[in-house]
Amino acid sequence: MRVSEQSEDVFARLPAGSFDKDCPTRPLMAQVTGRWGALIIAALVPGPVRFSGLHRQIGGISQKMLSQYLKSLVRYGLVERLVEPTVPPQVTYRLTPLGRSLAEQLCALLGWFGANTAELEAARQRHDATDSPSR
Repeated sequence: MRVSEQSEDVFARLPAGSFDKDCPTRPLMAQVTGRWGALIIAALVPGPVRFSGLHRQIGGISQKMLSQYLKSLVRYGLVERLVEPTVPPQVTYRLTPLGRSLAEQLCALLGWFGANTAELEAARQRHDATDSPSR
């Protein structure tokens, strides 16, 4: 199968309303594909993690942003928030079965970025060299 046929097959499997501005999955897609969503989900793949562990693992994310993303992922049923009745309470996050099914796809995407980093960076450098304002 040629790449174009593969792409057409993937495109054909998209739900009919995917490009509709009122598609109900748009807010969640924005969360998952935004700056932090995929990294948070990927960080939860190995198993439950406490908030502080996630914050340490995901470089550059603020506590406020991590909290906002986690609340949204919990709201959509991708992540489960577990509170242990200790003093102070210990909060742990883990993927739900739905979240694990999404994580498989996201980890494949993250793997693609990892496998193509050198080529992507080289293309960026070529573009920047030819698109500089000094020319």
